[in-house]
Amino acid sequence: MALLLLAPYLVSSRIIAILNMMMISAVIAVGLQICTGYAGQINLGQAAFMGVGAYTASILASKTGLTFLLTIPLAGLSAALFGFLFGLTAARIKGFYLALTTIAAQFLFHFAVLNLPSTWLGGSNGITVPPAELFGQRFVSESSQFYLNFAVTAIMVAGAFGIVRSRFGRAFVAVRDDDVAAGIMGINVAATKANAFLIGAFYAGVGGALWAYLIRFVGVDQFTLFHSIFFVAMIIVGGMGSIVGALIGVFIIRIIQEIIATVGPNIADSVSFLGGDIVFAGMNVVLGGVIALFMILEPKGLMHRWNILKSSYRIWPFPY
Repeated sequence: MALLLLAPYLVSSRIIAILNMMMISAVIAVGLQICTGYAGQINLGQAAFMGVGAYTASILASKTGLTFLLTIPLAGLSAALFGFLFGLTAARIKGFYLALTTIAAQFLFHFAVLNLPSTWLGGSNGITVPPAELFGQRFVSESSQFYLNFAVTAIMVAGAFGIVRSRFGRAFVAVRDDDVAAGIMGINVAATKANAFLIGAFYAGVGGALWAYLIRFVGVDQFTLFHSIFFVAMIIVGGMGSIVGALIGVFIIRIIQEIIATVGPNIADSVSFLGGDIVFAGMNVVLGGVIALFMILEPKGLMHRWNILKSSYRIWPFPY
């Protein structure tokens, strides 16, 4: 924590920009981990919930002038309400059909933004977001935004640990393992599934608000199905059912994305027939390959391998 607080003074602005992206992704991925990893509810609409939060914060900041201390929680609440509506369907369906329902959230979000009056959500032109401000201090530079993102991320991650250790977290795990047995034990299965979507969407909304203040512009093309798959990849790589695993997954996937974004243009210049789309295509190919490899070779993620390593060195030199 101390090293992170000193990071703006120790590393370049480029690294700070990457850390800002990682922290925002961490908030969203942790919410998805609670919904999918702990409660077992497949969610392929996390980017749509993030978009709802980003647009809410943008509209409140630009049209009402509210401080970010209010716009960020309100963005989370608006996304939570949107997610709760889709969570209600989880009481009736599961698996593949639930995944299709959450994909519908993506298309519904895009349809609403592009077809509602442009004076409401900006349409295809997007919305310009004023910088966050507190006591006359404007969060404009990468370093100042770093501390804002750091504070919110720390609060959200600490809250996630509290949730999974509470009775709500135990109910999530019970429903994930066997919803019929959980119902027999007295757990309200429908409410638990809906609450999982509500919490996951709330985290996505908060992350969307941070994204809006970081980029200072919100457009519908920033919240696509590809972004939802990125978040799913993060919890698969890090390990399902682990808050720390979600953070590890964010780090790994973001590093891979940065490497491809850095190397891709050089490859495109060297091999001209590949065209300029090599970066986007290569990122999706690598991402798909990473997901496939982890599902085959390490389906429980890197956190599972770390737990095995911890067990091994704790009992060393004994075999068991």
